[in-house]
Formats: sequence, C-alpha cells, structure tokens
Amino acid sequence: MVLLLPSESYRAAEFLDAARALGVDVVIGSNGRFAIADAMAEAPLLLDFEAPEAGAEAIAAYARSTPVEAVVATDDGGVLVAALAAERLGLASNLPAAAAATRDKAALRRALDEGGIPQPRYRLAPPRADIPELAQEVGYPVVIKPVSLSASRGVIRADDASSAALAGATARSICEAAGVPAGQPLLVESYLPGVEVALEGMLRDGDLEVLALFDKPDPLEGPYFEETIYVTPSRLPADLQEAITKMTARAITAIGLTEGPVHAELRVHDGDVRMLEVAARSIGGLCSRSLQFGFGVTLEELILRGALGLPQRERGRTWAASGVMMIPIPRRGKLLEVRGQAAARAVPGIAGLNITVAPGRDLRPLPEGDRYLGFMFARGPSPEEVEGALRAAHGLLDIAIE
Repeated sequence: MVLLLPSESYRAAEFLDAARALGVDVVIGSNGRFAIADAMAEAPLLLDFEAPEAGAEAIAAYARSTPVEAVVATDDGGVLVAALAAERLGLASNLPAAAAATRDKAALRRALDEGGIPQPRYRLAPPRADIPELAQEVGYPVVIKPVSLSASRGVIRADDASSAALAGATARSICEAAGVPAGQPLLVESYLPGVEVALEGMLRDGDLEVLALFDKPDPLEGPYFEETIYVTPSRLPADLQEAITKMTARAITAIGLTEGPVHAELRVHDGDVRMLEVAARSIGGLCSRSLQFGFGVTLEELILRGALGLPQRERGRTWAASGVMMIPIPRRGKLLEVRGQAAARAVPGIAGLNITVAPGRDLRPLPEGDRYLGFMFARGPSPEEVEGALRAAHGLLDIAIE
C-alpha cells in the first residue's frame, strides 16, 4: 500500500499501526519529513501534493517495480493524488473529478447546486471583487471563506458591509500567508443558523455506511468558527438523524464519490437540514481516537480494509458514548507550558490527553492559525457525561502563553 501522509499530519502513527495489525507492507509518500514515534522520518517516496498529476505519475512509476494494491490518502492534501494514481493503476477509488471537488469549496458548491442539495446561498469573489456588494446579494449575515483552506482557517462571519470588507481583506491575507496561489477566489456564503453535526462514514461502490454522527455542543456562530467538542452518539431525534444520513448520501452522489472514507458537516435548524462540507477523508487531527469499533478495531483499520477490499469487522462501537475536545488556542503568543495536565487526566471519564504543540512554539488562534493546542478524549455511559468530563478537564488546564 502507498500511504499518502502530508508532513504536517497528526496521523502517521494511527495508520501505520493499522497497517501492522493487518500485515500490510506500506511505503509512505509525503511532501517532506513526517512525525512518527516522537521523531521525524524521511518519506521513501517524495511527492508534491500541490502538483497532483506529477505525484500520481511518481506513484505509478514506483508501482512498475513494486506491486501496489491500494493508494490511501490520510488527509485532504493527498486525496486528489490518490485518486489520480489509483486511476492510472486500475485500482478502486473515487474519480479524480469527484476528489477534486472536495478540495475546492467553489467546485463543491457547484456540484451540490447541480444535485439540488440544500446548502448556503453563495457568490464567488475573485481578487478584485466588491465583497460587500456580493454579501448584499447573498443577504447578511454572511460567512467569507477561502476555497482551498481547511479546519476553519480564514473563515469569518460578517454582519454588515464594513465587517464584510474587513473579513475579505483578512481572509485574503491569511491565504497569502498560507501560500495559496494568487488569483484564487473567496466564497461569500449565507450564514446558516442552527446546530452543527459531523457525520463519519465509509463508502463502498457508492453505498454509504454511517460509522458515527457527532454533535458539536458548542455554538458555532462566529465571528470565527473554531470547533472544540465532538460527542457521539448524537442526541438529535431519530428522524433528524435519518434526515442527516439521507442528505449526506444525496450530497455524496451529487459530488460523485464512491469509495473510501467521508467526513461531512451539516447544519440543522427547525427540522431543516443543510449541507456545509463534504471531504473525501476521515475526521482530522487525532479525533479518530474517540472512535473504536468491535474487537478493538480503529477507524484507520476500517479505512485500510476498505481500500484493500478486505472483509470488514463487526462495526458496533466499543463504548456507549465517546467524544473529543480539540483544545483551542486562547490567544497569540509563545507557549510556555500547559499546567494541570495530571489533574485533567484524573477527571472520571477522561481517556487521554495529548498536547501536540511543543513549548516555545509561537501560537496563533483562528482564523489565522492552522492547528489546535492538543486533543482530549472521554468515554462514558452517555453523551452528557462525556461532554461534562471534557468540560471539567479543560477547566483544569492552565495554558501559559508569553
């Protein structure tokens, strides 16, 4: 298996552990050195994820000397390379056009429009566009976002013309700092009220299997949209959960996805379900540690089994309820230390705490920042107890920033 692992990914250990559990030989394709076991390793197959055709050709060239049975992308950056490489090698995968649509929010909006999927109203804002004018067309409040960044980076709510102009300028400066190619547009979307959920699923031959539906109990109302707590199973009524699943399946069909993991974000308001995002990869960061399935199977093992066409194991979740907190960065500055970790770990229900930013590193909160301070996990007999444990443990952390 070729495993596409961006150098900034959190997920090397989980995928490599899953490969070892399955007895799969892995070669890593990356854009640089990647983190593993508290060290850095060189990727055997060096790829440029910003040049997907060249990356796919490099994988195809590798496969001419070493048989390859699957190409798996761990994160957003590799999904188009994986699809192009699989197409060259005749492997089951998403079509490149479908994979590309999940990497470009404007293309995603167009695909959902063509499929008749309820979503925010939107306009594209090229570099010299009048963003307040476009926002007026969409209708305030609006959300302004880059088309190619992820994890809520550069996503800003605006309630009037002056805040829309400022949000547009801020989003463009964030894109420039992130190395986004000049000329990319911004999206100006209508703000959707309501609660937000995330659906984690697996596709095989176009059929969607729901693995988890996460509630996001913290309100995501802006001006920035920093996700914090995910808890599963969802506490929404059964009919709304069914509507969310059906809407996600319709969106996946509209985009053209057929294989592998999917991560979808939706909003629910007064019984109305609307699609926000669909990604052709699994939940990001270390969040997959909040899920475990029958016989101790991890989400990563399910993904690798699917890519290799192996029989799937029993799917029932190991715990009645579980959740993760993506620990937010409270303010800009240099991290000195995170005190109170032992006390946080001792809170009943807490199953793990990983601080992923080293002391001495400069911190930037959203919308400029591109990472969280760390991840905290909880398990329990109910979603309410899981959420309570995460909040209690977070309250014991003292984040010292200079």
